[in-house]
Amino acid sequence: MSELVTIRDASMSTGVSAKMIRHYESIGLISAPARTENRYRHYSQRDIHELGFIRKARDLGFPIEDIRHLLALWRDRSRSSAEVKAIALRHIAALDEKAAALQAMSATLKHLASNCHGDNRPDCPIIDALERDFTETHPAFERLG
Repeated sequence: MSELVTIRDASMSTGVSAKMIRHYESIGLISAPARTENRYRHYSQRDIHELGFIRKARDLGFPIEDIRHLLALWRDRSRSSAEVKAIALRHIAALDEKAAALQAMSATLKHLASNCHGDNRPDCPIIDALERDFTETHPAFERLG
């Protein structure tokens, strides 16, 4: 790869779409790249490295603000690894909470599906549960039909 590359080449080498690269630039996550006379964006090796860092962090599910903080820590060679670890541990806790919520949803749906006959009859515990949950949280709505 040459010293400066186009957005297309940056995208291909990092796996970050050109649209996302432009988005990261617009929100200040990455610096605006060098521009040629024809206004094309050209990215340096450092830009490519930062985009790769962002891609890996996104693959791990870090939110943009955490990535912004991690990038700042990565750029700061006098950083404390304790800060990095604290961000990672907060993210792990959030992931564990989401995983528990997904497990609960899966268990509920498995229970409902196991009680559904799945035949030509109209009665269905899945539909009943969805309707019940909605009407219980929105009492102003009456059953239609």
